[in-house]
Amino acid sequence: MGKWEEILTIEKYVLPLLGVAVLAIAGMATPASVAAAELVKYKIVDSNSIPDSLTGKPGDPVKGRQTAIHRKKGNCLACHTLPVPEQPFHGEVGPALNDVAGRLSEGEIRLRIVNPKYANPDTIMPAFYKTDGLHMVQKKWTGKPMLTAEEVEDIVAYLMTLK
Repeated sequence: MGKWEEILTIEKYVLPLLGVAVLAIAGMATPASVAAAELVKYKIVDSNSIPDSLTGKPGDPVKGRQTAIHRKKGNCLACHTLPVPEQPFHGEVGPALNDVAGRLSEGEIRLRIVNPKYANPDTIMPAFYKTDGLHMVQKKWTGKPMLTAEEVEDIVAYLMTLK
């Protein structure tokens, strides 16, 4: 079985069974809050990092926490555990994020939110700041990222507090 057949098999059978299909995550978000404007250009360094902020300024960790745990926005809890005791049902498909800033740099975290396929081509995590080269995108999301550049930076700022 070739790489693309494996990916399609995972997308068709494994993801729905796990309850974390990319379509489900995208379908829960609210596209009206994300502008269809051009994405901010960014530079990937060493194939694993976007060292510069997408907005040119630091994000707000309080807003980042809210976006990360919002079930219709970042929805990080669908796949990851976070130190958020007030929210039930944390996912276990992705790695725990409780100490992510102790494992990854700010740029590495940013890349994993923007487009995690650069760091790990086999990941099932969706790209939250990408509009092209995607498959099976709901019509309401065509040409729109799941998060704005500001929301990406806010989540990065929040995750950087988790050491």
